[in-house]
Amino acid sequence: MNKRISLLALPLILAACAVATPVPTMPPPTATRPPATATARPPTTAAPTAAPTATAVPPTATPKPAPGTGTVMTHDSFAMSNAVLAAFEAESGITVKVLKAGDVGSALNKAILTKDAPLADVFYGVDNTFLSRALSAGIFDPYAAPALRSIADRYKLDPQNRLLPVDYGHVSVNYDKAWFEAKKLALPATLKDLADPKYKGLLVVENPATSSPGLAFLLATIASFPEGSAYTWQQYWADLRKNDVRAAEGWEAAYYGDFSGSSGKGPRPLVVSYQTSPAAEVMFSEGKLSTPPTGNLDAAAFEQIEFVGILRGTKNRPAAERFVNFMLGPAVQADVAGQMVVYPVADGTKLPAEFVQFAPAPKNIVTLAPDIIDQGREKWIEAWTKIVLK
Repeated sequence: MNKRISLLALPLILAACAVATPVPTMPPPTATRPPATATARPPTTAAPTAAPTATAVPPTATPKPAPGTGTVMTHDSFAMSNAVLAAFEAESGITVKVLKAGDVGSALNKAILTKDAPLADVFYGVDNTFLSRALSAGIFDPYAAPALRSIADRYKLDPQNRLLPVDYGHVSVNYDKAWFEAKKLALPATLKDLADPKYKGLLVVENPATSSPGLAFLLATIASFPEGSAYTWQQYWADLRKNDVRAAEGWEAAYYGDFSGSSGKGPRPLVVSYQTSPAAEVMFSEGKLSTPPTGNLDAAAFEQIEFVGILRGTKNRPAAERFVNFMLGPAVQADVAGQMVVYPVADGTKLPAEFVQFAPAPKNIVTLAPDIIDQGREKWIEAWTKIVLK
């Protein structure tokens, strides 16, 4: 895209792009590396030793069998193992229809415009950058799913349980291992280091107006260099521009076109991508790789959380509840890492070995409150465009 998209047309990151080699979506943040037992442990933004606790959820009666069809509206990057979905349909008697409606902004916009006659029973894929917008539209009904008991509070951003967390991921900066080893150049240790002249012309980012990881990285810089501080995010981006940062339109163009690592043939050894991208390099190499050619910088990583919710006006509430239970249940929670390359929110879920080895939790997780994002997103993108592209 060559023009700036609207408020509700920003693409979702968290999700894997359809390219020749599957790659991770967002997806998640955590303050410590997942343990050697390969079970997911939620990250914490407080002290590294402070384990998040889950709030007790009032018991909810198990929905009665709801045969028929249940429709799920989602973004284009949604993926689930056929066997997992088939097992749910066989057990529940529900035939699931998946309605993909573009990137998350476009899908959410469609759900809002059709709220008086909803096209689906459930919506999956709203993330924390769109959470306030989705809730203020009044299109979701509360549902205290029993599985919320096994999910840490840090992921529950809606106290009314209109949107329930399913998975999470982190947008971070990946680097080309071979390039830095060959140049014998020390890795940037912080976001600010990326503006150092010794890294001039090495970084490619994505346009936040047309890319989910691009927006997440912009938000990471706003959280790290807030307005009113001695060094603001606007000054930081001006310095990046002086340092010859490249802004690609989307993740694919940046990762496979400008980045020198992975299968990319570009000249730049630093790219904004996902914390799980190195793990995905191995997972989807068909046995060709035992270690990834890329790594993650320890600089700030932005956390993205994806949610599921029951659309107000559903004609099949029992089926909608069953599907939400399914999304938060063990089968889907164990499936999301391999299908969408994101972390499951349910504590104790077994992770792929590649996640344990090559997708450690970021050391510096940053985020912004959903309402702050909703209030500032448009003006921030406009300011970024003027600083970086004009």
